[in-house]
Amino acid sequence: MSLSVKHLLGIRDLTAEDIEIIFQTADQFKEVLNRPIKKVPTLRDTTVVNLFFENSTRTRISFELAEKRLSADVVNFSAGVSSVKKGETLIDTVHNILAMKVDMVVMRHSASGAPHFLARHIPASVINAGDGINEHPTQALLDAYSIRERLGQVKGVRVAIIGDIMHSRVALSNIYCLKKLGAEVMVAGPPTLIPKYIEEALDVRVCYHVKDALAWCDVANVLRIQLERQNRPLFSSLREYNLYYGIKRSWIDALQKPIVIMHPGPINRGVELDSEVADSPQSIILQQVENGVAIRMAVLYLLAGKKESFS
Repeated sequence: MSLSVKHLLGIRDLTAEDIEIIFQTADQFKEVLNRPIKKVPTLRDTTVVNLFFENSTRTRISFELAEKRLSADVVNFSAGVSSVKKGETLIDTVHNILAMKVDMVVMRHSASGAPHFLARHIPASVINAGDGINEHPTQALLDAYSIRERLGQVKGVRVAIIGDIMHSRVALSNIYCLKKLGAEVMVAGPPTLIPKYIEEALDVRVCYHVKDALAWCDVANVLRIQLERQNRPLFSSLREYNLYYGIKRSWIDALQKPIVIMHPGPINRGVELDSEVADSPQSIILQQVENGVAIRMAVLYLLAGKKESFS
């Protein structure tokens, strides 16, 4: 099995068949991760550089663990302690990567389109680990994979993405991924945090009342407020946001059906999600973290074009 793309820059570039290949490969890697010895030699002699120009904990650690589980040679780059602080430009960084003869690059950057720029200038495969407010494709893949794991399929499932839709690259990638797989998608939150025309542009439902969204959905994927990306106040206070849009245990208990609770992290407990909900049996937040390693192993393996068996 092979993907139709050389890079993973966004879900928009993938076909439904590509996504299914990634899921099937991740299924096999989940089996590997449940073994006593979790390491396979699949990417031995493959050099992967993690190029993070933006702070990250979960995504960086997940990618690094996936790479090491595959026996890749891993180089970690953090802009905060690099020559970027001294004025080095992205094109200079590109030239340095070319000189290092790396095979794959995992890149996170605050500027939308930065991984696309990199992919045009280097022969190595590039994986987008989040670019600005554009996309975060591996997060969307692991989210859809987690839904498939819990409910048996994604097609026909009603998914409500709740929170700061305006500034979230996770929301955009999730919409693309879920729609390609046949899910019904709703976005919900304050009007100031939902882009205009999103209903027509992306063929999703829009709801400004979270209780109504919860009553409609099978899965609620809750997003944090992206305060670092907002250049002006879009709601009066975090307390008021929690009052009207923060998901509470009493709201879940009042539903006439079970729903699945998801969150890409980090969780702002007491803001978008109360602890009683985040830690409830309906929550699959920790399963998302576990599945993230398997999905990223699958993406690395498929983009590396390795034919060796990892069973």
